[in-house]
Amino acid sequence: MFNLCAQIFGFVLNFIYGIVNNYGLAIIIFTLLLKLILFPMSIKQQKTMKKSAKIQGKVKEIQEKYSNDPTRMNQEVMELYKKENMSPFSGCLSTLFQFIVILSMFYLVSRPLTYMLKIDQDTINDYVNQIKAEASENGDTIRYQEIAVIKKFAATDERVNINMDFWGLNLSSIPSQDYKSDPKVCIIPVLYVITSIASMKITTALNSNKEAKEKLEIKTKLPEKVDKPEDNAEMMEQMNKSMTWMMPIMTVSIALIAPLGLALYWFLSNLLSIGERLLVYKVFKTEEEE
Repeated sequence: MFNLCAQIFGFVLNFIYGIVNNYGLAIIIFTLLLKLILFPMSIKQQKTMKKSAKIQGKVKEIQEKYSNDPTRMNQEVMELYKKENMSPFSGCLSTLFQFIVILSMFYLVSRPLTYMLKIDQDTINDYVNQIKAEASENGDTIRYQEIAVIKKFAATDERVNINMDFWGLNLSSIPSQDYKSDPKVCIIPVLYVITSIASMKITTALNSNKEAKEKLEIKTKLPEKVDKPEDNAEMMEQMNKSMTWMMPIMTVSIALIAPLGLALYWFLSNLLSIGERLLVYKVFKTEEEE
C-alpha cells in the first residue's frame, strides 16, 4: 500500500519538478494539489466529526439507561449508528488514511531516485556500493542511501541530479545529523512544530464551546443521581484526545530524522489544514445560523 502510494506521489512530484526544476517548489505545488484533491474528503471528514459529536450525547444516554444490561446497550448503540447512517469506526478510517499518506511521503522523500526519478535499481546499487565502501573505511554510517547518492554523484551524473536548493536550504539535509554544520536546517522543523501546536489549539478552541454545550444538554437529561457520563464514553473521549496529540508528536519525531523535504511538506500541509479548518468551520456555522 505504502509503496503504491509512494509510486503515484513520485510520478506526480517528478512531473511538477520537470516543469519548475526545483525540488522545494515542486513540493509546494504538490502539497497544494494534494490538498485540493483531498478537500472534498476533508469536508466529509469534518461533517462526520460534527455528526459524531452530536451522536455521542445520545450514546451516553443509552449507556446510562441500559448500564445494567450491556447486551441491550450495545444493540441500542448499534441501532443508533444505523439510524444515523454512520459507522462507529469512521474516525479510525480517517486516521488510518492520514497514516498511509504520512508513511507514503516518507518513502518518497527518503528514496527520490526510486519513486520520483524512477532510476534503474542496478544503477542505484552501483553508487550505493561505492558509498558503502568509503563509509566502511571511514567508520561512517549511511542512513538514507539514495540521499547520499544524490549528494555525492549529482554533480557528475545528471541522472541522479535533483536541484534541492531552496532559499538557501538543502532539502536533502537531515536535521538530526546536520544541525551542527548548518543550523538553518532547523528552521523548517521548528516552523512545523509551531504550526502543529497552532493547529491543535485552533481545533480545541473551535470544539470547546460546542462540547461544553453538548455536555450541559446531556447533564440536564440524565437523572440527578448521575454525577458523570458512563466510564466507557469518558475512556473513548480520552483516547481520541490522546490520538490528537500522538500524530503530531510522531510526525515531529520523524521530521527530525528524515530528509528536510519531508518537514517542508508537513509544514505546508499544516498551514493549509489550518486555513481549511477555519473555512469549513465558518461555512458550517453559517449553515447552522441560517
